[in-house]
Amino acid sequence: MQRLPISTAHCTVEQDGPVVIVTMDRPEARNALSSSMLVGMASAFAYISATPEVRVGILTGAGGQFCAGADLKAMGAPPEDEDTRRRMAEIPNFHWKGLLREDVPTKPIICAIEGYAVAGGTELLTGTDLRVVAESATLGLFEAKRGLFPMGGSAIRLPRQIGYAAAMDILLTARSVTPQEALAMGLINKIVPDGQALAAARELADQIAACGPLAVQAILRVYRETAHLPEEEALKVSDEIGWPVLGSEDAKEGTRAFREKRPAVFRGE
Repeated sequence: MQRLPISTAHCTVEQDGPVVIVTMDRPEARNALSSSMLVGMASAFAYISATPEVRVGILTGAGGQFCAGADLKAMGAPPEDEDTRRRMAEIPNFHWKGLLREDVPTKPIICAIEGYAVAGGTELLTGTDLRVVAESATLGLFEAKRGLFPMGGSAIRLPRQIGYAAAMDILLTARSVTPQEALAMGLINKIVPDGQALAAARELADQIAACGPLAVQAILRVYRETAHLPEEEALKVSDEIGWPVLGSEDAKEGTRAFREKRPAVFRGE
C-alpha cells in the first residue's frame, strides 16, 4: 500500500494497484470533518478521477469510526501546515468537493462504515455508489434536531435514492437509523460484522476493478446525466455514451477473453 503525497494531517490517501483508499483520520474526534480532512478528500477524489490506472475508490474512517459530522470550530481554523493551507486556497470549493457534493468522481466510490456515520457522515454516504456498513454502526441526519440544515445535499439526494416517505422519516425526525433499517430502505448495500467493513468494501472494489473501466464509468455517467429525464430523452443520452464503449478495444478484449476462457485484461481503451 502506497501512501500518496496528497494526504493531509486528517486524511490519509493510499493506493494499492487500481484501488485508492481514502481514510478520514481524526479518531480522537470520531473523524469529525475539519478543513485539513476536506482538503485531503477533495484532492483524493480529484486524483481518483484523473488517474487512468485507478478504477475505484474506498472512503472509510480511522479508529473504528466513520464520521460524526462537521466540527465547525475545526473547519473554521486554518490548518497548521503550509501545504494544506496552500491547497485550501488553490482548490475552489474544496469543502463541497470533499463532501462529494461537487465534482463527484467519475469512478465508483465505496464507503466502508464502522461506528458513527451521522450528520455529515451520512451525507457522505449518500454521495457514494456502494455502501458497506458494520452491524453496530449508527447512521442518521441529526441536523434538524440541532436547528441546522444538511448542506451536503441529503435533502435532495435521500428522497431520490430511497423514496419520499423513508427519506422524510430520516430527515425530519433527525433520529438514529440502524444498519438493519438502512438496508431495508435500500440506503445501504451490505451489513457485515464489526471490524469487517473495509475488508468487505475491498472485495467489492476488486470485483469492480476487474470489469472494463470504460463500461463502469459509462454506467455511472449515464445514470447521473439521465436520472430525471423522460425515458425517450434518457435513451438518447445512453446511446451517445454507450455506443463508443461497444466499439472500444476493451469490448473486443472482453469478447476475446470470454471466448478463450480467461480473465480479461482491460486497458481503458
